[in-house]
Order: sequence, then structure tokens, then C-alpha cells
Amino acid sequence: MHFVIMGCGRVGASLAQSLESNGHSVAVIDQNADAFRRLDADFGGNKVTGMGFDRDTLTQAGIEDAFGFAAVSDGDNSNILAARVVRETFGIENVVARIYDPHRAEIYQRLGIPTVATVRWTAHQVLRRLLPMGATDEYRDASGQIQLAQVDVHPGWIGRTLRSIEETVGMRVAYLTRYGEGVLPTTDTVLQENDIVHVLLRADDAAHVERTLTNAPVVTE
Repeated sequence: MHFVIMGCGRVGASLAQSLESNGHSVAVIDQNADAFRRLDADFGGNKVTGMGFDRDTLTQAGIEDAFGFAAVSDGDNSNILAARVVRETFGIENVVARIYDPHRAEIYQRLGIPTVATVRWTAHQVLRRLLPMGATDEYRDASGQIQLAQVDVHPGWIGRTLRSIEETVGMRVAYLTRYGEGVLPTTDTVLQENDIVHVLLRADDAAHVERTLTNAPVVTE
């Protein structure tokens, strides 16, 4: 798969090299050509000097064939503008933008753009949002038998109550991240679009839970 990254700071360079090491093609955009020195000498991706929200620059970076786009420059406005251009002009759904002001998170989430405030920002979290759906282990108890995991959820589950999802899948929803804020759900809480789901489950059941939630629910007559 092809990915385009805007910003070649420490996070952008680390992200680009991680994606390339996983066998993906990568293009990195930065308005300062000197920033590309942060990349390893053997980096084989495309280095494009320009503004990440400029259409010609994005086209040069191969955005039309991209699976995902990450805006990780040091400017909130530039990151959000670039993410919106990529989504609205080029039709790329898989975008993520870095922000420094966590109070803006709700606004950006309502635009349908996943964001992470800089205090929680790591290249791993960008990968988490760019790569295909799955689960990320967030915590395990001392025995290793119980884990807290962030699990991607297929859109087909949206609109269902968490109680019905728990009963169907066989796990417990610990909390949601909704518009950048943590939410402790009740049994009547309904899963909404852009909710990030954190579940408690037995380690032995992780593969089953991930497989079930990342696919559309089975409809029984």
C-alpha cells in the first residue's frame, strides 16, 4: 500500500521509516528540504518539497493512489487543512491529523478527521490509525490473562447498544473515546461514528473479539 506523510519531523520520519520497513511505499512532504535529513540514508521513498495542502504537491506525492495520509507537521491549521483537502478533494478516507491544541479535538472529530493531541502522540499511534483494522494491546494484568485493548469496529456495529455488542462478541467495553474525551458507558450507551472502543477481555479470546468486531455483524433472521 502507498502512504503519504506531511511533515518530516521526528514523528514523520519515524512513521515513514516504519511504514517502509513493513513493505509499504511512502512519500514524505515537507516545505523545508533540509528536514529530509532526518530520514535514514537508505530510505527509498519519495521526498517532495512543498506544502502538504497544495494539490500539485499532493499529486506529486502520489496521493491519488494512497491508502492513507498522515498530517504530522508542527502546525494545527496546516495539518487540518491538508487532511480536509486530501479527504474532500482526493477522496482518501483514511486520514489522521496531529494537533497541539487538545481543545480543538472535538471540532476536528466532527469533521470526520481522526486526531491525536500532541501529549499522546507517537508514531505508533499514527500507524494504528493508518493501517487496516485490528486491535492494539494497551494493558495486561500481572498474569497476562486479562488485557485492555483498543479495537477497531466495523461500521456495521454503529447504532447498536454496547450491551448488545458485549453479549454478541463476548467481552466488556471498558470505555469509549468520543470526540477526544473519555466516556464511561452505561448498558444503554449506543455506539456512534468515530467512537474509539476500548475493551476488557481474556487474552485467549483476543483473536475472536478482533475478528468479530472488525467484520460486519451477522444478521440472523
